[in-house]
Amino acid sequence: MSYESNPILDKLPKHLKQFIKPQNYEDYTAIDQAVWRYVMRKNVDYLSQVAHSSYVDGLEKTGISIDQIPNMYGMNRILKEIGWAAVAVDGFIPPSAFMEFQAYNVLVIASDIRQLENIEYTPAPDIIHEGAGHAPIIANPEYAEYLRRFGEIGCKAISSAKDYELYDAVRHLSIIKEAHGTPQEEIEKAEKDIEYLQENMGEPSEMALIRNLHWWTVEYGLIGSVEHPKIYGAGLLSSIGESAWCMTDQVKKIPYSIEAARTEFDITKPQPQLFVTPDFAFLSQVLEDFANTMAVRKGGLLGIEKLITSQALGTIELSTGLQISGEFHHVIEHDGKPIYIQTKGPTALAYREKELVGHSTAYHSEGFGSPIGKLKGINIAIEDMGPRDLKAYKIYEGEQISLEFEGGIKVEGTIITGTRNLMGKIILITFKDCTVTHEDKVLFQPEWGLYDMAVGQSVVSAYNGPADLNSFDLITHQLTETTIKPKKSPKRLQLEQYYQQVRDFREGKNTTISRNKVFQVIKSEFPEDWLLPVELYELAKQGDDHHFQKEILDHLESIKRNNPKVGHLIDDGIKLADASLVS
Repeated sequence: MSYESNPILDKLPKHLKQFIKPQNYEDYTAIDQAVWRYVMRKNVDYLSQVAHSSYVDGLEKTGISIDQIPNMYGMNRILKEIGWAAVAVDGFIPPSAFMEFQAYNVLVIASDIRQLENIEYTPAPDIIHEGAGHAPIIANPEYAEYLRRFGEIGCKAISSAKDYELYDAVRHLSIIKEAHGTPQEEIEKAEKDIEYLQENMGEPSEMALIRNLHWWTVEYGLIGSVEHPKIYGAGLLSSIGESAWCMTDQVKKIPYSIEAARTEFDITKPQPQLFVTPDFAFLSQVLEDFANTMAVRKGGLLGIEKLITSQALGTIELSTGLQISGEFHHVIEHDGKPIYIQTKGPTALAYREKELVGHSTAYHSEGFGSPIGKLKGINIAIEDMGPRDLKAYKIYEGEQISLEFEGGIKVEGTIITGTRNLMGKIILITFKDCTVTHEDKVLFQPEWGLYDMAVGQSVVSAYNGPADLNSFDLITHQLTETTIKPKKSPKRLQLEQYYQQVRDFREGKNTTISRNKVFQVIKSEFPEDWLLPVELYELAKQGDDHHFQKEILDHLESIKRNNPKVGHLIDDGIKLADASLVS
């Protein structure tokens, strides 16, 4: 095992554990630590005024330090107190897996950290976004329950084949944008690919819609009144640029409602509008309203059609409780209702999320087809028939029978046996010498072996994934590409060393280092680096070395002239240093 487990992580199913990777804490450089420290100091200073009160309280509760990147093991020891855990992953993982982790009270943390060049905002998930954005707010019990429930409902949302394509494209962009030295034309091409996909998605899937809700709440949510909102979304909490931008009048504030599900977002740009929820409880109310529109609660013909469009593993549940899991391939309808369903490839049957004995994917390896609905001219459905009714209609062991369903499906053969649920209702009837037809089309013939007919007059639910997680081999996830770890130049390694020396000095580990010598080297050999001079300024301020302070400030002014884009970052760093001395 490549990570330290705990009681919460022990409960994770195997197919989620495949995404977990070791944090490799020793891979963080002193530059990474300086980036974390700068963002966190700026965040806490600013967010204490504009974030929901749970944020600052949560930083303390979840044990997230301002001065150093959190260690996952340490976080887990503290998160355990509020019934949660955290795991490290490699960048973006599929949305359904991300949400399923949430359903198990597990926070997914991309353990990489943004480059100094992307200190204000990164399109890639990173430990600042996940650790400093998501973790503190889950210390609020109402919000934590919303997050868990969102995961539970979200992982049942049905995707489309295009969603998977978009996921791969977004993951690719996030990787190359954070990689050192990616040519600009490659980034622009990846952005255009995403733009093209987004413009040609067709009718949004359930996953696309619920992902929008997730974005406008968990990632980019505001709370309170439209006139005086506070921040709680992790994307805003972890972006020192956007947390300030979102509070201006340039960003439109809209009362949160289910309409947010139909509002698209662009991950590569600051958001032009944000939604404001009055409180955390209202988030759960909207989530339940949305869940009521989903196939997991509505079932029916539309639910089956969504599964067919997804071209992925899904489940339907019949009114008897019988669950059919597989890749749905075809449906025959009559009067707007499904009257026959067909899967292709490995299929499993289950009841109450437990596979029926003898009905594994090995048995139904070529797919599964069955009529759904009521028998023609008979008011009582098979599932509602008692033993006397079944005998009267010759639905009985050893009987040769012809069953005609509403809509024209015919099942003719000899009944071998029936399978009942806990309530005593028939959920499955097995035939030999069986022929199944619809009008002139043969759907099943005797040479194919025994025929298992599902019993159920309606489809009450349809959702992503299998009913019984053990029915399928789900440990097949292959990342198309992994985050790029650059080969460091000798110069980069040298810069990391100077950052480490300054860090060691500040922490009292080595006070013999000449900060002045370090500064002179940075000034001559790394003239574009601004963060280490800011850290040196802070130490000069603490040491009351006025001459050294002035020398550093003069150098920082020249950096601002040469690179105006970092001017406000330098100014903010100086303010933080001045303020820390006052406090």
